[in-house]
Amino acid sequence: MTGYIIRRLGQSIIVTLGVLFIMFVLQSLLPNPARAILGVKATRAQINAFIQQNDLNKPFYVQFAHYVVNVVWHHDLGQAYQLNQSVASIIARDAPKSLVLVGVALAIAIIIAVPIGVYQAVKRNTVGDQAVTAVSFLLYSLPTFFLGQILILAFAEALHWFPSEAPQGPTLGQILADPIALVLPIANLVLVNYAGYSRFMRSSAIEALAQDFIRTARAKGLPERIVLFRHMLRNALIPVVTLIGLSIPAIFTAGLITEDLFNYPGIGSDYVQALVSQDYPLALGITLLVALLTVLGNLIADILYAVLDPRVRYR
Repeated sequence: MTGYIIRRLGQSIIVTLGVLFIMFVLQSLLPNPARAILGVKATRAQINAFIQQNDLNKPFYVQFAHYVVNVVWHHDLGQAYQLNQSVASIIARDAPKSLVLVGVALAIAIIIAVPIGVYQAVKRNTVGDQAVTAVSFLLYSLPTFFLGQILILAFAEALHWFPSEAPQGPTLGQILADPIALVLPIANLVLVNYAGYSRFMRSSAIEALAQDFIRTARAKGLPERIVLFRHMLRNALIPVVTLIGLSIPAIFTAGLITEDLFNYPGIGSDYVQALVSQDYPLALGITLLVALLTVLGNLIADILYAVLDPRVRYR
């Protein structure tokens, strides 16, 4: 197991360096970063000093090494033009809020989707299975922004159960102090992701139930509860775990739309504002964060895959 994890860590480090290289190339294509950061009133001497200080007059490979050192060791992702703050400070302030929103929604979606997927597999082609399938297909086909609008119109405007705007505040504590306002943004993400997970869990459970070891367990007279949750569930979760790890960036994409729709003060809103105001360092910094989360999600999925299926780590 240790050797397997070390190999996966090595692969993740190589991929991370590739991501950093792509981000560096994109950043190097930005027009005149010295003028953008120092302002239009900066003198030629100030611009030359900035270029020398940031090694912009050095060869390409030296600039890349300087960029990697700044990102990895100093957490320096540049300066946001419009907000006049470091990109790292903006991400450190708003990323926890987005992680809470997306993390809670992901956990709830999995908790709901796994047992429903198992139920559909056990009750395959029954009325209950077909009803749940119809609801899942409906939710899966709805765009994130459209589903969010429906939730706002139904539960905020018509029924007045929840506010239409997410909680506001610069800190995570202030966000969590108003949990009622978090219901609709989280529900939007849960409904969007539940449908895909439940369908995948249903297919995986049906495949697991058709295996010989399930028939053997039932032939031994084991209770159905033990057959399902001790023997079937662990094997059925293997592809679902992989799906969850690979879908982390997609969840953040849906979170970006949800944050903008409900005016949630996370990095999704920061990203939209950065694109609108052409604040490219902030947009690239958030892009780098999502890319690194993608690498981390793949690594976690690989490790959990090996935990659930010993054949993977011995192969």
